[in-house]
Amino acid sequence: MPDLVCLGEPMIEFNRQPALADGRVLWLEGHGGDTSNCAIAAARQGASAGYLTAIGADPFGESLMRLWAAEGVDARAVIRRADAPTGIYFVTHSERRHEFTFARAGSAASRMTAGEIPEAYIAAATIFETSAISQAISASAGEAVLHAMALAKKHGVTIAYDTNLRLRLWPLDKARPAIEAACRRADIVFTSDEEAKTLWGEADPRAVAAMLLGWGAAVAVVKQGGQGALVATRSVATAIPGHAVNAIDATGAGDTFAGAFLARRLAGDDEFTAARYANAAAALKTTDYGAVRAIPRPAAVMKLLRAAGSHA
Repeated sequence: MPDLVCLGEPMIEFNRQPALADGRVLWLEGHGGDTSNCAIAAARQGASAGYLTAIGADPFGESLMRLWAAEGVDARAVIRRADAPTGIYFVTHSERRHEFTFARAGSAASRMTAGEIPEAYIAAATIFETSAISQAISASAGEAVLHAMALAKKHGVTIAYDTNLRLRLWPLDKARPAIEAACRRADIVFTSDEEAKTLWGEADPRAVAAMLLGWGAAVAVVKQGGQGALVATRSVATAIPGHAVNAIDATGAGDTFAGAFLARRLAGDDEFTAARYANAAAALKTTDYGAVRAIPRPAAVMKLLRAAGSHA
């Protein structure tokens, strides 16, 4: 059984590329979904990772099964549905940001229920990870997330939660209490200064971390994009500086951070050493297009850390 189990919705990605000289636009097909990205990022760093989800019995679902097999992500518990499709999303880019367009309504993952969560699979893990997106895709999926978190708590499994906020999936007045409820159940919470400002009206990383720790988290990670991240426990808060890279696509960077961080924690690193490693991995992820293709492996991460005078 895998040491890290992630729960959520995987998707097929179409990432818009720069226009050709004749004006044609090409779309790079790939894979995405925040918790799937997290599992793959962890596996690429050497962790034992598995995934819980439902996908369509369609060519896109087959593509995801091949991806997980190639990446060494355990997919034995993945549900295949003949009556629902695999979700899809499209990524477009501007000078300042990347934007998403989703085609996921009625997807196989959105039909997940609490009764489909395999208790034994979670119970055997060391860390369980999920996200706000996993909650937001449907009411039944939201119930499944909280049920899975309860199972993890029951069996003494560390719970990691990412506040990934997507207001296209649910309104803020619905997202805020659901995300807070999940944060209060988690041992490790990943958020960002931008998300925290939207959710709680507070962007100062230390204030956000203090709030999350007050809700019960043992570790709070507040990501700040290219500026790095703040990592806090109940006794220490440390700012992790960013890395200067040629960033062209931030899709999946936060997921890469989470997966790399959890992989290094499983390997025995403390929170701050794990965060330095994860921060470098996330920076490298932004240097190419696609949520998965540019997730780095340890050699590249260590090279960047050495160049920056850091170590993992």
